[in-house]
Amino acid sequence: MATIDGFEATALDGSPVPLARWSGRVRLVVNTASRCGFTPQYAGLEALQQEYGPRGLTVLGFPCNQFGAQEPGDAAEIGSFCETRFGVSFPLFDKIEVNGPNAHPLYVWLKREAPGLLGLRAIKWNFTKFLVDRSGAVVARFAPSKAPEALRGAIERLL
Repeated sequence: MATIDGFEATALDGSPVPLARWSGRVRLVVNTASRCGFTPQYAGLEALQQEYGPRGLTVLGFPCNQFGAQEPGDAAEIGSFCETRFGVSFPLFDKIEVNGPNAHPLYVWLKREAPGLLGLRAIKWNFTKFLVDRSGAVVARFAPSKAPEALRGAIERLL
């Protein structure tokens, strides 16, 4: 795939969603978990969605249970948790794997386009973030420890 728009994911309700639905928008793709030390970042991600959504940003959340089994719930539990605890309004998808032989094709592509430190491709933990420009190209990768609010400058440059 040349851009993120060529991928499809499964929504929490089980329906297929082409990521081209957000074509022409800046996207922040994040692997998430409900029982992680970084889980409070949901609030920061939602704040970015609220602040920059009207200007062309969409946060896309991909729950993943590969790191410390910190996303054990099913789709209904994940959706309920995110809505009631953090008021999440951005799109959330069904649980995926981001590393290994069963990694979602989107994450295979994201990791190839924006390797981590020292050129390592593997996702190290929950809340790794990829910033995608309006043309669908990956422009940056951010470590889980990078707070969502620290991404404002990078997002604003793309909007």
